[in-house]
Amino acid sequence: MTMTQAPALVVDNAQKSFVMHLQGGVTLPVVRGVSFQVQPGECVVLSGPSGAGKSSILKMIFGNYRCDSGAIRIAHEGDTLDIATAQPRQILAARRGSIGYVSQFLRAVPRVAALDVVAEPLIVQGTAREAASEQAGVLLRRLNIPERLWTLPPATFSGGEQQRVNIARGFISHTPILLLDEPTASLDAKNRAVVVELIGQTKAQGAAIIAIVHDDEIREIIADRIVDVTSFAAAA
Repeated sequence: MTMTQAPALVVDNAQKSFVMHLQGGVTLPVVRGVSFQVQPGECVVLSGPSGAGKSSILKMIFGNYRCDSGAIRIAHEGDTLDIATAQPRQILAARRGSIGYVSQFLRAVPRVAALDVVAEPLIVQGTAREAASEQAGVLLRRLNIPERLWTLPPATFSGGEQQRVNIARGFISHTPILLLDEPTASLDAKNRAVVVELIGQTKAQGAAIIAIVHDDEIREIIADRIVDVTSFAAAA
């Protein structure tokens, strides 16, 4: 008998709206009825026009946006955690060990060296600083960040260099779930190819990946399945 593998992520009828306090408390619906699941080792790409709610869905999964209703269940420490109803401390614990996120913009502590920015997720998980720094260096080198920049804060880097630091930081800790919001948007062809390789390797290690990618060529390469979010848009 074949055992069915449990999904790494299940989004079930999730809904999100914002209350516009500066406009008399008007409620602005964002997404509704968001439902899909992702298996370990699968890359699901969210598609749809700008404003359909793709980034909002990623932020809901990561816990940056709190759902109004529905469930977002992730595999976490041998159990299931519903991000939609989890306590802040549970969400922080999930981010340390179960779910990673590469946003469109690098948010790093000022004046911290790029090597330390990338190594931090591993150190938080308990890896020795020296070993974490070594792995960070491997990723930075692979993403073509010159070694002379490693001791400098990423705020001094170009947009493309900052994004590559962001990508290295997101991929270093090998979380079972990885969210990618336009990871190749500001990269040249050489570095886009590196990111595609990293995604393939991460999938092979059993991670579930949920990505937003506007580059049609990249989408075709990395996507095992495409989820059109148009039907989830609140205005739909």
